[in-house]
Amino acid sequence: MGRDGLFYGAQFLARLADQILLFLVPLIVFQMTGSIGWSGVAFFIETLPRYIAFPIVGILTDRLPAYPLIRWSQGLRALACLLGSLGAVAVGGIVWLLLLSAICGVLTMQAWIAREAILPKLFPGKRLETILSSTQIADQLGIVLGPMVAAGMLMVIPWEAAVAATAALFLLADQAMLMWWRRVKPVLEDPKPAAEAWFRPLQTAFGHIWTVPGLKLTIFLAVGVNLVLGVTLATTAALVTGAFAQSETVFGLLQAAGAVATVAILAWIARSTLAVERMGALGYGLIAVGGVLTALAPHPALYALGYLLVVGFDKMFAVYMRSLRQRLIPTQDFGKTTGVMVMLNNLSQPLAGALVGFTQGPAEARSLILAISIAAMISGALAFIAVRRAAAQKA
Repeated sequence: MGRDGLFYGAQFLARLADQILLFLVPLIVFQMTGSIGWSGVAFFIETLPRYIAFPIVGILTDRLPAYPLIRWSQGLRALACLLGSLGAVAVGGIVWLLLLSAICGVLTMQAWIAREAILPKLFPGKRLETILSSTQIADQLGIVLGPMVAAGMLMVIPWEAAVAATAALFLLADQAMLMWWRRVKPVLEDPKPAAEAWFRPLQTAFGHIWTVPGLKLTIFLAVGVNLVLGVTLATTAALVTGAFAQSETVFGLLQAAGAVATVAILAWIARSTLAVERMGALGYGLIAVGGVLTALAPHPALYALGYLLVVGFDKMFAVYMRSLRQRLIPTQDFGKTTGVMVMLNNLSQPLAGALVGFTQGPAEARSLILAISIAAMISGALAFIAVRRAAAQKA
């Protein structure tokens, strides 16, 4: 395996393990409670810590070397899976699953921001969009296999054992990263020691968001995208296995199909010359259309089409967002500013889960999806029109 392959292999293994956990939470909760509302609450508990922690992990990324942060994240996630599995076996209940998923989510965000901060420096001479697409392809390949691996494990072992098995994947990801680092020996400058108070980085981050042209708009657009994505992810398990009466295997195949569609989209982006602004508008529009389809679909096949549009083109929009952040945020403040931005962008996902928690059944849940999707479509169209007019005035 080439040295780049080791790096991308580490990303793949970590994402595979993370996706197994993401697959298990809504499915196990719905199986044990039979409630779409409780599925939404579980999604809220699972995702909120990930995004609340973003400013803190962003500050750590600016203050500590990125490589140790990534490795510590891998090891601690493996430990959390082992302890959570043992706790579930000894005491019982799904609280352990929710707890370890929340902990692993925070650690995943730490590794992600640390990787983002050094990524352009690891592959000098390559087009930024190509690097970002390649890393997302590695992530998406893990997402392709994650649901199928998880569903396969649930057929032969209890979910507690499936969680324990993910610990080995995190450890393998750590070893692949270690081997890559030793082969490449990248020369990176360590962050400068910071004597300022901990709240100063947050002031700096919010200052950039307020003053740098374009950052506020990206947050506004991302909130709309993540509301649509959040209600989709929070209700998929309940709608597919409940309202549409499909099996766990079909649910797993749907998630895998979404990942395959995303890989195809990212592969196209890596070779495309489409302007990043048009890429963002296209991705946003198709996500909103997908949300409308999932809300109105009378048949599982049409629901699947809407789901594929939402999860597939979410990653196209993510490339647009990541590209803008790399271009607009000052390098020395990248971690802290990205942390705050991603928190603001993604808090709408757990909010979507909380809103689903108030619904009483599939009909109310689908009405919620429709309302959010239409609102995102209208607000997004107005935002992109405003950007185009501003650009025309500057020209």
